[in-house]
Amino acid sequence: MSYSKQAICTTLLYFMVSGVISANETRALDPKAPPGHNFDLLDWNISLPIDTNKDGKVDTIPEAYLEKGFQIAPYFYTREDGGMVFTAFVDGVKTSKNTKYTRTELREMLRRGDNRVKVQGVTKNNWIFSSVRGQEHRKAGGIDGRLEATVAVNNVTITGKPSQVGRVIIGQIHAKDDEPARLYYRKLPNNTKGVVYLAHEPRKGDEQYYEFNGSRSSNAKDPVDGIALGEKFSYIIDVLDNTLTVTLSREGKADITHVVDMKDSGYHKRDQYMYFKAGVYNQNNSGDPKDYVQATFYRLKNSHKGYEH
Repeated sequence: MSYSKQAICTTLLYFMVSGVISANETRALDPKAPPGHNFDLLDWNISLPIDTNKDGKVDTIPEAYLEKGFQIAPYFYTREDGGMVFTAFVDGVKTSKNTKYTRTELREMLRRGDNRVKVQGVTKNNWIFSSVRGQEHRKAGGIDGRLEATVAVNNVTITGKPSQVGRVIIGQIHAKDDEPARLYYRKLPNNTKGVVYLAHEPRKGDEQYYEFNGSRSSNAKDPVDGIALGEKFSYIIDVLDNTLTVTLSREGKADITHVVDMKDSGYHKRDQYMYFKAGVYNQNNSGDPKDYVQATFYRLKNSHKGYEH
């Protein structure tokens, strides 16, 4: 569902209406402010793993309400250090019948609250690769894209099938039907640290995986170069033409980068449109119902050629 103002009031969801900062301003994160007052969220909506009006659909909070200061603990709120928290339990509501897992996840909305613009399709709400030819360049909200984030994963699942335990997606590029990029963090229950890895999904053919700092295997040993729960790290997901470049950055360590050639992946077709996603997409549906994933974002910036905000 998409929330109306009345629905938000009736479910006692908290939001504030002052102090929004522009995309060009920078300042320390305020632990007393809701996420939309610390981050420019006018070009995002959020899917929550709850269904407050029992219509069989997840609750989707539109751009304007995020900007005004919407938050709802324990799913989406401001942490004591000012970070933007995302939480998804195993037993939460799923976004559709075809979705296996729960999420608390931002979806890029380049229309920035202009409801006259269609959400799906090659419209001003979405972006395309510069490898797409034809009039789509004028129709799209932007060309190519870059997502920059600083994040700490606070919790991962510790119960469930060995193939699912400990996995969470923290950033994505989503296309019309497929996902050119999914960025995972995974920590196994017996390991002290976790790893980051990338999945690229061509429109046809097998998925391709790229490991950054250790094995994504379900029986991997404790990674020597791993990332602990609560440890901050940064990532960049960048598309230029048919090239996907993803970089993992950590303080005091050299960057790790993977470059993916997407010329044969099928995203240069005229019907393919893109949008970034960020937050937590729980990759475990077999664990205990109250087992959960959680991450805190300290920086989030999206940019595109031809997109001004």
